[in-house]
Amino acid sequence: MKKLANYLWVEKNGEEYTLIMTPELQDDVGTVGFVEFTENKTVEKDDSLLELEGSKTVLDLTSPLSGEIVAINEKAEDSPELLNSADPQESWVVKLTGVDEADFNALENV
Repeated sequence: MKKLANYLWVEKNGEEYTLIMTPELQDDVGTVGFVEFTENKTVEKDDSLLELEGSKTVLDLTSPLSGEIVAINEKAEDSPELLNSADPQESWVVKLTGVDEADFNALENV
């Protein structure tokens, strides 16, 4: 199941929620040249996930959900342009667990 929030797709797979950059966000940002992920292991809704610098803008990408970060896209740290990929296996940002199901269900359907 996939939802939309904060220009991110939120894809649920069991107890894990993967946050993926949408094509709209990728277009707005332009070619990503630098990312710095949060060092926090838990995030609240609207907490920063990463600072991102693209060819068109610099922004602080925020989480649409509260939860525990169980994985970050480490490949994007070395190759930030992966976040511009149309392949969600490359353009994902973080993976969360411990998310409140009701909060996820309240997000916009894709």
